[in-house]
Amino acid sequence: MTSVHPYLNFKGNTEEAFNFYREVFGGEFLGVVRFRDFGGEGMGVPESDLDKIAHIALPLNNDTTLMASDVLDSTPGTFTVGTNVYIYIESESAAEAEKLFNALSAGGDVEMPLQRTEWAEKYGSCTDKYGIKWMIGYTGDVQFQPGAQN
Repeated sequence: MTSVHPYLNFKGNTEEAFNFYREVFGGEFLGVVRFRDFGGEGMGVPESDLDKIAHIALPLNNDTTLMASDVLDSTPGTFTVGTNVYIYIESESAAEAEKLFNALSAGGDVEMPLQRTEWAEKYGSCTDKYGIKWMIGYTGDVQFQPGAQN
């Protein structure tokens, strides 16, 4: 494992919240990616949600980055404050990502199967059998370029 970070979800006000966190903690955003940056409506995101935050990151110190995204109205499921927190693990290898994902999701629920995405060679999310939400990623050979079609 190379790093572990808190990952938050917000109901459309991620940008507002992260501007507040930047005032509290200082620093600069590592990046702000909007759903539009994934190539428009290719992800099935409605026009009204394209400018919402798909990913934002604010370093808190040398070892920890606070990350987040907006939960869209079109996303299945229910957004509930208190269950909108994940633990994100950046794996050292694709094999480690698979091992961690399979172990954490066993007896729990898979939200997104481990797969290649625009931002990672391997990425998946799940809730373990104790109700804790996890995101497992391995960036690998993926070089995400906002606005570029991958």
